[in-house]
Amino acid sequence: MMMSRRKSLLAAVSFAVLGLAACGKKEEAASAPSVPVSAATPEALKVAFVYVGPVGDAGWTYAHDAARKQVEAQFGDKVKTTFVESVPESAADAERVFRDLAGQGNKLIFGTTFGYMEAMLKVAKDFPDVKFEHATGFKTADNLAQYDVRTYEGAYLAGVAAGKMSQSGKLGVVASVPIPEVLRNINAFTLGARSVNPNATTRVVWVNKWFDPGKEREAATTLIGQGVDVLMQNTDSAAVVQTAEEKGVLAFGWDSDMSKFGPKAHVAASSIDWNVYYGKRVAAVLENKWQTGSTWWGLKEGMIDLKHYNATLPEDVKKLLEERRQGVIDGSRPIWKGPLKDNTGKEVLGKDVVADDKFLHAIKFYVEGVDGKVPG
Repeated sequence: MMMSRRKSLLAAVSFAVLGLAACGKKEEAASAPSVPVSAATPEALKVAFVYVGPVGDAGWTYAHDAARKQVEAQFGDKVKTTFVESVPESAADAERVFRDLAGQGNKLIFGTTFGYMEAMLKVAKDFPDVKFEHATGFKTADNLAQYDVRTYEGAYLAGVAAGKMSQSGKLGVVASVPIPEVLRNINAFTLGARSVNPNATTRVVWVNKWFDPGKEREAATTLIGQGVDVLMQNTDSAAVVQTAEEKGVLAFGWDSDMSKFGPKAHVAASSIDWNVYYGKRVAAVLENKWQTGSTWWGLKEGMIDLKHYNATLPEDVKKLLEERRQGVIDGSRPIWKGPLKDNTGKEVLGKDVVADDKFLHAIKFYVEGVDGKVPG
């Protein structure tokens, strides 16, 4: 519209000048007419997201993509987002995708799984004008920041509810890969359960993948066969909740609401709101205020919470969950406080000692109450 408007004005000016000349009038050339021109629209910030699994309709990647959509809604035409799903954690595959996205002009790129760390570091060196953000890792660079969510806080609250709801005291976790992040979640779930039922125990079956519905289903079935009546997961599909529904036991959604996959089984969901972080980081780039660093947010910042309660969850359990939630937030009820032992009887935290983040990032053990050994 602006170009056609400018052409019309220029045509009118030319016609007037020609008309004056035809009448034989000799006048000083008038100064060029002032034609209003809009300021150039800034180019939208291109933001890319790389996902380890398919977006689907529940779980880890679904939660990230929901936040991506929130970014679009929040910033409108100031941003243009894209995503690539189901990118393996193998270095060659991940590097190729990150390099391609940077080459396409994306100036802010999020990689959403631990296994992307080395590939992102490598690509970041070759694209110093691009901002990279890596989820759940621990390495940073001048143009590579690291971010994570305190998923163990949601797992702890799920454990509190599980300890109250279990009839057998036997709990189970379908686990992905044995890294500190996942071990924290298993341990926090167990600590929550044993805080209300000291005799509760947790059994773990590892599937060694983040997303494999078939293996997740098999693991859940195995645990139920061992007498487990409440399941938690640290995997990305809804297969565990579906299996719980079919077998008549209870389960917790992970990373997002999974109640539609098991209306009776689904007790609650440990849900992540990634946009709490993504919105701030996109704004920082748009305002030229982006800085590298490490971020680890949780209940206090509103990045995770246990919610989407089943309508049948007793009121006393809801009240207890609210008390524990507030205790974690204000520090009056820390999750990791000594004396704390691993499941071999070794003390890992002394009496009244509260774990710091360094301790939490280095967890490679099961706490007392978890059966078995951590895979080597």
